Amino acid sequence: MDILQPPNWPKPKGYSNGIAAKGTMVFVAGMVGWNEKEEFETNDFAEQAHQALKNIVAVLTEAGARPEHITRMTWYFIDKDEYNASLRNLGQAYQSVLGKVFPAMTGIQVAGLVENEAKVEIEVTAVIPD
Repeated sequence: MDILQPPNWPKPKGYSNGIAAKGTMVFVAGMVGWNEKEEFETNDFAEQAHQALKNIVAVLTEAGARPEHITRMTWYFIDKDEYNASLRNLGQAYQSVLGKVFPAMTGIQVAGLVENEAKVEIEVTAVIPD
């Protein structure tokens, strides 16, 4: 996997501008912050994100993938102000589950998510090297 960083661009914080990879692609559907019984245990943004990330790792594991294989991550959230206010706790939750993994990343504020209690939904693409 190669990180794509154009010369003279500032280094991004917490993500990569691009990733080039070869191997088996793994696509993980949008994961929300509920547990394995599809129950939300919290209404806190960072805690829901923490659980969603744990759910992503569980699905990746089924394919034999690990967090460092994640090449792309898209975050959908209801309220960008709540997202921004949660950045510190979100960073701690992210690193506790994924470690120092910095895929190409996009964040999008949306009008709503399918699960009414969800504050965030995260989908990823991973590539397991050949």
